Amino acid sequence: MAEHRSMQRAALLDAARTLLSESGTEALTFPALAERTGLARSSVYEYFRSRAAVVEELCEVDFPVWAAEVSAAMAAAGGPEAQVEAYVRKQLELVGDRRHRAVVAISASELDAGAREKIRAAHGGLVAMVVEALGELGHEQPRLAAMLVQGVVDAAVRRIELGAAEDPELIAEAAVGMALRGVRG
Repeated sequence: MAEHRSMQRAALLDAARTLLSESGTEALTFPALAERTGLARSSVYEYFRSRAAVVEELCEVDFPVWAAEVSAAMAAAGGPEAQVEAYVRKQLELVGDRRHRAVVAISASELDAGAREKIRAAHGGLVAMVVEALGELGHEQPRLAAMLVQGVVDAAVRRIELGAAEDPELIAEAAVGMALRGVRG
């Protein structure tokens, strides 16, 4: 029984990712989740009490996976400058991933305080990954620098997500340049 519930919950989360990444937050409804999974609408409520609960669980499940991929890319890089570059590139590489598109859709929506706090904490964990590398590069305030680097990443993500005129690789190159060299180019 517990295994069946776990599989159903995973199917609901997968359906939520698909709905969010394909159609945005408005598409994440319990009737849509029920339709995608073949469950009765009332059954969806047995797993999640609200849309916010679905969002919170997606954050709990998907952010650590995403963060682990960024961390692995940084660990494989040689030296602090290469780690900063890996931090930027890996996040931009993940833009096309369903988990990432779902997170972008989630963060654009109106969420309750609990869901917002989980997203903030997850982003804080992501930013913390690059603080040490920035400190090694000589930044006097590496935490502040890390937040600003993440701001560059976030802007590049939005540019890619919007389907900007520039090629995503060009956007990635510009973001890496900004992160490593600032406005000097």
